[in-house]
Amino acid sequence: APPAAGAELSGMFQAVAKQECYFINGTEKVRYVLRYIYYREPYATFDSDVGHYVGFTPYGERNAKRLNSDPALLEDRRASVDRYCRH
Repeated sequence: APPAAGAELSGMFQAVAKQECYFINGTEKVRYVLRYIYYREPYATFDSDVGHYVGFTPYGERNAKRLNSDPALLEDRRASVDRYCRH
């Protein structure tokens, strides 16, 4: 909620990138998910099962389009299943 009239802003904001690994059937099936969150609202995510970024808000869609245009970044994210989760 916005601050009350006359109240000063704290100057703080919250931006989070959260990485998660999901193990299905032991380590037979591993899924890597990277979520970008701004003020508790997810705006973009990368899911290794999907293989590219997906945006949930207009800002997230712009960022997903930008991130998906970089093949080296996508390959790095896809390799995170082995590098980050299985390591």
